[in-house]
Amino acid sequence: MMQRLSSTTTTTTTRSALLRYGGGALRRDVLAPISSSHLTAKSQVGESDTKAARWFSIMSSDRSTFDSSNLKRDLFFGKRYESTAAESSSSAAAERYEYQAEVSRLMDLIVNSLYSNKEVFLRELISNASDALDKLRFLSVTEPGLLKEAVDFDIRIQADKDNGIISITDTGIGMTRQELVDCLGTIAQSGTAKFLKALKDSKDAGGDNNLIGQFGVGFYSAFLVSDRVVVSTKSPKSDKQYVWEGEANASSYTISEETDPEKLIPRGTRLTLDDKGFAHPERIEKLVKNYSQFVSFPIYTWQEKGYTKEVEVDEDTAEDKKDDQDDKTEKKKKTKTVVERYWDWELTNDTQPIWLRNPKEVTKEEYNEFYKKTFNEYLEPLASSHFTTEGEVEFRSILYVPAFAPSGKDDIINPKTKNIRLFVKRVFISDDFDGELFPRYLSFVKGVVDSNDLPLNVSREILQESRIVRIMRKRLVRKAFDMILGISMSENKEDYEKFWENFGKHLKLGCIEDRENHKRIAPLLRFFSSQSDEELISLDEYVENMKPDQKDIYYIAADSVTSAKNTPFLEKLAEKDLEVLFLVDPIDEVAIQNLKSYKEKNFVDISKEDLDLGDKNEEKEKEMKQEFGQTCDWIKKRLGDKVASVQISNRLSSSPCVLVSGKFGWSANMERLMKAQSMGDASSLEFMRSRRVFEINPDHSIIRNLDDAFKTNPDDEDALRAIDLLYDAALVSSGFTPDNPAQLGGKIYEMMGMALTGKWSTPGQFQSTVTQPHTPETLEAEVVEPTEAGGQK
Repeated sequence: MMQRLSSTTTTTTTRSALLRYGGGALRRDVLAPISSSHLTAKSQVGESDTKAARWFSIMSSDRSTFDSSNLKRDLFFGKRYESTAAESSSSAAAERYEYQAEVSRLMDLIVNSLYSNKEVFLRELISNASDALDKLRFLSVTEPGLLKEAVDFDIRIQADKDNGIISITDTGIGMTRQELVDCLGTIAQSGTAKFLKALKDSKDAGGDNNLIGQFGVGFYSAFLVSDRVVVSTKSPKSDKQYVWEGEANASSYTISEETDPEKLIPRGTRLTLDDKGFAHPERIEKLVKNYSQFVSFPIYTWQEKGYTKEVEVDEDTAEDKKDDQDDKTEKKKKTKTVVERYWDWELTNDTQPIWLRNPKEVTKEEYNEFYKKTFNEYLEPLASSHFTTEGEVEFRSILYVPAFAPSGKDDIINPKTKNIRLFVKRVFISDDFDGELFPRYLSFVKGVVDSNDLPLNVSREILQESRIVRIMRKRLVRKAFDMILGISMSENKEDYEKFWENFGKHLKLGCIEDRENHKRIAPLLRFFSSQSDEELISLDEYVENMKPDQKDIYYIAADSVTSAKNTPFLEKLAEKDLEVLFLVDPIDEVAIQNLKSYKEKNFVDISKEDLDLGDKNEEKEKEMKQEFGQTCDWIKKRLGDKVASVQISNRLSSSPCVLVSGKFGWSANMERLMKAQSMGDASSLEFMRSRRVFEINPDHSIIRNLDDAFKTNPDDEDALRAIDLLYDAALVSSGFTPDNPAQLGGKIYEMMGMALTGKWSTPGQFQSTVTQPHTPETLEAEVVEPTEAGGQK
């Protein structure tokens, strides 16, 4: 069975180890040719040399011909070197082998159906090279002779866009001829069966078929981008170098001995791919930095570079027209700056994985610099957390809390923010997650996670079903909460104010979606209150300020702090000096309802019926019901189905009445939110509205006047209209929206007309009206006519 090798798989057999084949690169000062093109270049090879000349990356592999002065000349005068694929044929006869049947099927699947993102081929092949280097380093401890060729441990990638060739070379363990047959021509039946079953399950689930690498088939990802792959490899245990060549649609492959001296490598493996799509130096460099930035071995890419120099330019002909005196003056030669181009190796993975270091040795500046570089940020984070978890699941991670939310703040809805970068053995795997590592309410947290326990290619199905991932998620969430709690406890309160302004809604969403972590979320919440002087307070601060006999945490939901402060529900609590939380965000009420309690204190909505302020007087309540019971029934009869009942209130002191929600009904704030839902259920809205309770204040003059009106004449139209207007006024003051605002306006105008009649009449008009009974005829002519005329104006 083919499987990926790493430094941890130290007990595997040589054959299994060599699956992640090694590769060869020459000494740092001697680079092997990667071209098999035969070009005529007399000026570079020599005038007398009439044979076809072979071109090299930088210099000849023949150490005797190496001249540092020539190298300097070639580099700094912009020699353009060709690099094409190594010829697969050699003087030795190639032997043809048939693929195992499962391999042919597997290659067809890889080429035609597996990957939608083909660029991961480079990640796979670099991982193979890294594993081969790891294996050689481990084996060399007990077999020092394996390192008889003094070459560095590195990986080199060269892209030739002119010829469409990619070359990947490493100096790892390499392979013998038999190992080429065993590792690249066959796959253990069990491994193939598992792979094909996983592929079928993934397709049936409609998931991402990102499975290469889980079952030891990472090498075949080369056929994603290349129809023809050449593997030239030399094991330090063998004196011979072999060439494996295969094509994507072929049923066989060839193996031959390499006899061309110019293609020999001291140790390792070189892959040559025919691909025009990815064979661009800039693209290769970008892919290496994206996927393999933190591979433990240096990765060099072949890049075009330049340097500036001054060169002489021709004199301007206008200079010839200068006078004789100027001619006698010594002229300075004119120069200009030009850029000379040349090609050379460049270290591409120069950033070391900071998470592998001891947190005590990493400075705050290093954490901040890593954050800015990794996530393209320009502001420092509010906090960071660097930790390692051990036990049944081991992984390392660095998490950050950004200073600001992204523009638009849409990540609370869309969890796919690409803020968490998952690495497996320092190889970047993905940043495209949908809640597998972090819940969406923590989607603002940024960071890197590096695990050795996950397969190199992690499909969406594996992330969702893996027990390892579930354990990682739980620990990451806890660490994120610890980090946020640290900000809240900081002496610099401005940091948490900034955090709450940007990410407070995320935590409130967590109250709704993550019941398991309520105890961690609740201490982080902040609200305005009736006693906080427009400053946010925590639930801990509220509990500390509670009265000794206070059992509950009181709150009211409103559209603003101003509305909450002026609500009639607050009157009695303000008199008793009881603090009330103001929930002014649309999500606040739902969040608090999901919390239900905090430190054994229940949350109580003061706009709901049956409010208990701890001062019940049963005798007084009984007297009030006897005195106003019939009046309540009279008002209920007038209001009909608008209210569920009419009761005596214990929460009012200065207002005549208030409209409260039923115990299980919607508050005014919730009703407003439900109305805003375009797909809301109208029948549910009507049912919840019918549960309202109309509470009256028996100590208010308006209520007492209505009581007198009921006892005098229950059918008095003015009294009945007063009840209607009183209900509408309570509806507005309690935060509800009237069904017919225009009708409410008409009622108000009518009452104003009745109240203001005759109040601002002129003294003459008032005197005429008083004396009218004594001189009716005269006064009628004098008073009425002007009034009628005035009415026509």
